[in-house]
Amino acid sequence: MDAVNWVWDLLINYWQFTIFGVLVLIGFLISLFDKGVDSNITFKTTGMPNMKPISIPTKGKGFFGGIKVWLFVTRKWEITKDFHYSIDGTNYVIPKGFKFDGASVPKFLRSWLSPMGVLLIGGLVHDYGYKYETLLLKGRKSSIGIHNQKWMDETFRDINIEVNGFRTINYLAYWALRIGGFAAWNGHRKVNAQWDDE
Repeated sequence: MDAVNWVWDLLINYWQFTIFGVLVLIGFLISLFDKGVDSNITFKTTGMPNMKPISIPTKGKGFFGGIKVWLFVTRKWEITKDFHYSIDGTNYVIPKGFKFDGASVPKFLRSWLSPMGVLLIGGLVHDYGYKYETLLLKGRKSSIGIHNQKWMDETFRDINIEVNGFRTINYLAYWALRIGGFAAWNGHRKVNAQWDDE
């Protein structure tokens, strides 16, 4: 019984590792069933995006305001050079000046899964798609037309499978988007940003 109590104490005291371990176990079980599932697209790019970090606005917020920003605000990044990529042979661009925050990973999981890590490329395209409901074609004069949230989430998943090869992680991220992404999607719809306004 002492061994059971000792294990239980470890699981509670190191809850972040417990949650991570449970997620890995769930991912492993899912991977047993997704052996034949691959990306549904062909994705290509010539390299990584050029980007710079944007300051986290803690200055002038007061002590508690600064702590709140530090704990709950995610760093944003700005694209400093047009990022070119292709999906199924169609050429696209994320224009210089676009600001994004990467994959929406809960802060307690960021020690293992960074928003700017293996989900970076899919997160960049996804953030652009969420903001504008479309993807911008090369040449910056037209887009592919309006697409829905599910299409953007599937594109995120499939780009990441092509880029990093982690099907299970990408499917877990995809299902997290399907369950919770509506808040960001609806927030962008209220603003109604248009890709040709920039």
